[in-house]
Amino acid sequence: MALPKAIVLVSGGMDSLTTLALARQEKQDVYLLHFNYQQKTEKRERTCFANIAKHYKITSDHTRVVSLDFFHEIGGSSLTDKQVPVKVYQGKQVDAHFAKAQNGAIPNSYVPFRNSIFIALAVAWAEVIKATKVYIGAVDEDSSGYPDCRKAYYQAYNKLLKVGTKDGQIQIVTPVITLSKAQIIQQALALNAPLHFTWPCYQDGEVACGICDSCLLRRRAYRQLGLEDPLNYRHPFPG
Repeated sequence: MALPKAIVLVSGGMDSLTTLALARQEKQDVYLLHFNYQQKTEKRERTCFANIAKHYKITSDHTRVVSLDFFHEIGGSSLTDKQVPVKVYQGKQVDAHFAKAQNGAIPNSYVPFRNSIFIALAVAWAEVIKATKVYIGAVDEDSSGYPDCRKAYYQAYNKLLKVGTKDGQIQIVTPVITLSKAQIIQQALALNAPLHFTWPCYQDGEVACGICDSCLLRRRAYRQLGLEDPLNYRHPFPG
């Protein structure tokens, strides 16, 4: 009997890597989907995706890389718009920034409606290959305050899929959504996931800056665990 099929969105970050590792624990045939959208670290993220796919021996017939230049064309995010600098944080700014994120402040790194579009394309592929699950490494508990990383958002999207797809059987799965970044690292280590292949930085694809929002979330989590991060950073940890 053929295994059920599942699609995992893999960006090249540690959240999506851990999501993939968890999806592989289930008895299912796993496919990978990656997006190039002219983000500032697109080349490095694409390399991370390729390394992760190779690590798990997921062949090219089970992977797709989709280019979405539209996000760059409309701008509006520091990840895709060259006119909008990626915000960095030093000293007391760090704690103040994370406090604002927990209170619902949305940073300029938010890409307008990005996850909705990513998932829509994943669901389209799922209908073609008859996959019933789409995994995404969204994090609600310890995120940057993005509206498309909240549990309520995915609950609403799953309701949409029940009425907006041919069979109504496709479900979005978010296995790390309630975890902190530290817990995600612990889960990845427990599953022997290759964290050294992942990339956090929003602005530099060669050497991680260490002081953008994403770098700081990762570095803070490693510090909380008392573990050494396999990545090197351009700037020392603020403090």
